[in-house]
Amino acid sequence: MKRRDFFRNTALTALGTTLLAPLQAFAASGVTFLQSEDIAPRAALNDDYPLHFLAIGDWGRNGADHQVHVAKQMGKWATDHPNNFIISVGDNFYPSGIASEHDPLWHYSFENVYTDFSLQWDWYPILGNHDYKSDPDAQVRYSKISRRWKMPARYYSKEVSLGTGKGKVLFLFIDTNPMIPEFYSNAEYGPHVAGQQPEKQLDWINQTLQNASADVKWKIVVGHHPMYTAGPRTTNYDTLAIRKVLEQTLEQNKVDIYLAGHDHSLQHLKTGTYTHHFISGAGSEVTPVKSDIPYSKFQAAEYGFMYFSVNGEAINVKTISHEGKIIYETTVTR
Repeated sequence: MKRRDFFRNTALTALGTTLLAPLQAFAASGVTFLQSEDIAPRAALNDDYPLHFLAIGDWGRNGADHQVHVAKQMGKWATDHPNNFIISVGDNFYPSGIASEHDPLWHYSFENVYTDFSLQWDWYPILGNHDYKSDPDAQVRYSKISRRWKMPARYYSKEVSLGTGKGKVLFLFIDTNPMIPEFYSNAEYGPHVAGQQPEKQLDWINQTLQNASADVKWKIVVGHHPMYTAGPRTTNYDTLAIRKVLEQTLEQNKVDIYLAGHDHSLQHLKTGTYTHHFISGAGSEVTPVKSDIPYSKFQAAEYGFMYFSVNGEAINVKTISHEGKIIYETTVTR
């Protein structure tokens, strides 16, 4: 990077932090916001895609069960390839979430695991069901402590520019836990889904998607629970609940990608007209997958993560194992 670009990027980062501070204060109180920013690749651009991000889920195990192996390959990949940020699709802390923003698990499962310099950029997380077993809002509050943990509320949105005149990508980071009726009577989840008003969030999802600006090229929704899976939860109550609540909304609003976790595997599924379903839930533990699911384009019970590259015409998705091998690649176009 040229010296003048370095100082320019540093100044922009400092300015962005100053401007976002009051917004995060509102968002931590439950207010969602829309943020738009130009992207600045963190490595030398060597392809035709101006935006790149990593996606990982179901990872927080104090480094155990291949979490460290996956983290090492994420760091190596992001060092060797352009990357703008990391998305976490939930279940950030096993087995029972975190007790506060000062919980030691922040160090054991996050700060001391994802240590590579290339992973010190922004992380955009959502909550998984395991995160609901303690204090979900502690993960929101940690955004005021960590430079890289960017979780302004339990659900929020973000617009990212593909460059001047090249359009934008609209991301919706949602909280699927309150959308599952069974959670309200569950002894562990119940206290933290109580009063969440899922209908309010659903209305926000609809309005945000419908009111997307004309220069939005792609719509990506990130939620913990999948609607479809080739894993053990093919017909599980939570999968069916999310499908019932969200599928029609995503199709009607022509959402291009629904990115989830929960099943501990790596998957690509396609059922409807518009939405591609990706599952990146193999950040530490893996569970079996089925090979006879007709709508599954790819499924692997392997540890790993996904790498998304985006321009105005296509989204390239690579699935990378804990050994650093590309085990699947596809390109989403319209």
